[in-house]
Amino acid sequence: MTGAAIRVSEIFGPTIQGEGVLIGQPTVFVRTGGCDYRCSWCDTLHAVDSEYREQWQPMSVEEIWMEVRRLSGGVPLTVSLSGGNPAIQPLGPLIDRGHGEGYRFALETQGSVARDWFADLDVLVVSPKPPSSGMETDFEKLDECLAMAAGRPMTVLKIVVFDDHDYAYAKDMAGRYPALPVYLQPGNHTPPPPDDDSATVDIDGVMNRMLWLVDKVTGDKWFDARVLPQLHVLLWGNRRGV
Repeated sequence: MTGAAIRVSEIFGPTIQGEGVLIGQPTVFVRTGGCDYRCSWCDTLHAVDSEYREQWQPMSVEEIWMEVRRLSGGVPLTVSLSGGNPAIQPLGPLIDRGHGEGYRFALETQGSVARDWFADLDVLVVSPKPPSSGMETDFEKLDECLAMAAGRPMTVLKIVVFDDHDYAYAKDMAGRYPALPVYLQPGNHTPPPPDDDSATVDIDGVMNRMLWLVDKVTGDKWFDARVLPQLHVLLWGNRRGV
């Protein structure tokens, strides 16, 4: 039941999910350490860059679960598995452990590493990275991730948009996967340095990008897209642990 150790960057909550399909929903976050991507605008470098790996704790499923239960007071809620890329960690036994007590699990990944336990999730958010990230999408791997989900969890696309190139990418992704709901999110161009979560967010700039994105979607009559902010950024800026 315990399985291999899981590298954990932080566990926090309960708070609200700040973005995507579960926005506003009370959540405990289990943020794993490590990622196979290095996005130019990453806002969680403390959980991505190997320079910070000494801060990541190897934890057993039971150790993680006791902390989730402590934070939630034993009342079942949604557990968000994030990172970094949480798909590189052995999270299947943790999902099984939590489901046994009535908790739900959501995971967000860029779709670069497929796991058979994706089918055990309640929500799978596939967030392929647009051109502004500096990363390239491997569609073979992304398709494999979707195949592993086997249609069991609620599966959605979430795409961060900074500019016209990202917007065109998002439209291409929607056309490639027409069965998946699409959530668009204006990018935060002022992410925090890994060691300073007090860095100021350019809220006006983020909101101007939000308005631009709304105008693009409505102007194109792309009425199937959902445009949402990062609610946690609007509420707390770049603070961690909220």
